[in-house]
Amino acid sequence: MPLLSEKVRSRVKSIFNELVSPVKLVLFTQEFECETCADTRQLLEELSSLSEKIKLEVYDFVSDKDKVEKYKVDKIPAIVVEGKKDYGIRFYGIPGGYEFNSLLHAIQIVSSENSGLSQEAKNMLKSLTKPVHIQVFVTLTCPYCPMAVETAHKIALESDLVRAEMIEATEFPHLANKYQVFAVPKVVINDKISFEGALPELSFVRHVLKA
Repeated sequence: MPLLSEKVRSRVKSIFNELVSPVKLVLFTQEFECETCADTRQLLEELSSLSEKIKLEVYDFVSDKDKVEKYKVDKIPAIVVEGKKDYGIRFYGIPGGYEFNSLLHAIQIVSSENSGLSQEAKNMLKSLTKPVHIQVFVTLTCPYCPMAVETAHKIALESDLVRAEMIEATEFPHLANKYQVFAVPKVVINDKISFEGALPELSFVRHVLKA
């Protein structure tokens, strides 16, 4: 049974018709799939069937160690949204609910190679000199979470020093406990700085620079 309704498929097709460059979705799962791995795989299969510019690659988290190391993934399901290069854009957990829009957004900006950040934000990010790891904890029923995820992914696209991850908190309770995720979205940067809520992009970038 398809996960995407005909109405959603039609909307996605119209979005994909505007894609510029090809996008590769790299999925990490395993033979004995996790609770959401099968649905995540099906979702990506359905998406990739809607455009010739979307290619899906599936790897086993256990046996494909070279790919795991290449993409630096450490849990599943993991999705890498890759264009002409790997911009560090990741999804951990199924991008369903409100986060489906975050996945579509990631595909769009990777295809266009345009973060959409303001020039001021771009200029601020040029001062980065050390790697930055952004984790955005979300739940699929949170209407404010996609804004935080999309801003993080924009920042990753803009700077080669940034890796930005959506993490579905209920799928990874050990991480939610470790980072004391009591409300979402919660953003953790380099394990040093954290904040809750979907901040405007300039405020978000300032936190990235502090880390």
